[in-house]
Amino acid sequence: MIAVPALVTGLLAALASPTAWSRTVLDLDTQQQPVALQDWGDYWIDKTAQLTPSQVAARQDIPWQPTSKQAIYPMTAGQALWIRFTVPPAPDAERWYIEIPYPSINQASLYTLDSAGQWGEQKAGDLVAVNKWPVPHRHPLMPIAVSAEVPTSYLLRLENGHAFSAPLQFVSESYLSHSEQRVSLILGIFFGLIGLAAIISTISALSLRDPAYGFYALAVTLTGLTQATVTGIGGLHLWPNAPWWNDVSTSVLPTLELAATLMFVSAAVSLPERSLRLHRSLAGVALFGVLLAVALAIVPQEQRMRLFMFYVFLPQVLAIYALVWTWRRGDRFAPWLLLGLFPVMAAAAYMMARNAGLVPIGFMTQHGTQIGVAIELPIIMVILMLRSQHRRENTRRIQGLDRVDPATGLINGHVFAERLIRMIARSERLRHQSAVMLIDIVNTEQTQRDFGRKAAEELPLRVAERLLSTAREIDSAARLSARRFGMLVEGPFSAEDAATLGPRIVARCLMPYKGMHVDCVAQVRVAYALVPDQGSNAQGLLTRLEERLASASSADKKAVFILGENPPPPRRHRTRREAVPIPD
Repeated sequence: MIAVPALVTGLLAALASPTAWSRTVLDLDTQQQPVALQDWGDYWIDKTAQLTPSQVAARQDIPWQPTSKQAIYPMTAGQALWIRFTVPPAPDAERWYIEIPYPSINQASLYTLDSAGQWGEQKAGDLVAVNKWPVPHRHPLMPIAVSAEVPTSYLLRLENGHAFSAPLQFVSESYLSHSEQRVSLILGIFFGLIGLAAIISTISALSLRDPAYGFYALAVTLTGLTQATVTGIGGLHLWPNAPWWNDVSTSVLPTLELAATLMFVSAAVSLPERSLRLHRSLAGVALFGVLLAVALAIVPQEQRMRLFMFYVFLPQVLAIYALVWTWRRGDRFAPWLLLGLFPVMAAAAYMMARNAGLVPIGFMTQHGTQIGVAIELPIIMVILMLRSQHRRENTRRIQGLDRVDPATGLINGHVFAERLIRMIARSERLRHQSAVMLIDIVNTEQTQRDFGRKAAEELPLRVAERLLSTAREIDSAARLSARRFGMLVEGPFSAEDAATLGPRIVARCLMPYKGMHVDCVAQVRVAYALVPDQGSNAQGLLTRLEERLASASSADKKAVFILGENPPPPRRHRTRREAVPIPD
């Protein structure tokens, strides 16, 4: 009871002083919300955190100082920040609340005198179960009494493990309802995006057996839980009855998130295959982060922030180094990963600056990480999809080396023989004709003499391109040797069609090639057979076609040969001694 007149006297003296009249008067106007306390209140930091509200109100030697909207109060663990303020007479048509827009504050206690002269207390913060708050909310929100006739005085006690800079503001019930609907929509979209990315990454990790997706799914899940803690969603909906976890999760979950992100970076750039030593360094730092997260859950509060700040920059610096290192060694996805992770790293640095008391709480400190994550998620998901596609193509190439010619992409001789057997069987079953062709390049040496070795090496690739453009989708083109190609033409296919296809292939190969000399063209010879009319034994057909091409002399101007026609007799050259017959 002794403290009541002392508090009233102190407040009246403060309001009557010239300094108080120069301050911004607290005006609870429903048209201008939220209403900031600004410099209307007074603050004092209790170094011992042992005083009660009665003792604070009774002491006359406390060096109170005006509050400020952008003030950073240099308090630490084991200290208490006291703020006194008076709510002037205001219309009481609506209910008003004092809002502390900082979900991670340890504890906030609002004191006011009741009619019996006793101090009534409302408590909120991480050390209090959310379902026991005066108003369960994402951050501390406590109702205040507003009178249209007399002012109401309050004492606010705040405890935090590091510097406190959240602006104290007043909101009405109608404004609070409207703003929460807007915030709920934004956070719903954000956490929906987080959940979608986590589900897609998990499914991709299981289906593709890619550890990068698995680590990213873990990192995204921990990111979502971290943001749930930072925004107050976790304490409100996920663990409302666990004040201990609500307090330690603000440092434990980010530590685990950084460790998972480090392992994701290592897997995404294939660091174990590039540098086992660097991979082990990242894995060691990630394992240390897991152990540190366990330690953060059990160490005293005053040591928790120091340990967290000690670790938080190490994984980020190491991840940047690993991405730059792999980028310089030819990894095509490393620079894009660096670009995708940069917004989150920048937001994390800004948040650390807030915890260190370097910048006040504002829009970027509260929502910068969510914005960074929203930018990062689509970039990383696109990079992972492109990376998976690239890996699948490489796997297909490696697995197809025994079936595909790596230089041209055409099937090889083994597959060509298999398909020829199946084509002959199909033709016999369906009673139609198909065709098998062998195509030889006959001017490789001349091309090398006239246009150089590079042109001669490139010539088979150009021929393969022309064969693919000539063949239909149901046909097959193969490279059988350095200068020999094969083609299977599915029937029904008549002799007249075969007679026109061979010359067309020869003509296509004689057309100039883009980027090469106009005279640098491929001269080819084509030998073909109709199946099953001209044979049903695949190996025998190929042997006979090879013999037919080998029987053609270099002076023969004919370019297309059909199996079964007699080769021209070799030309006989006369000698000087050979007598010329004289007709009778």
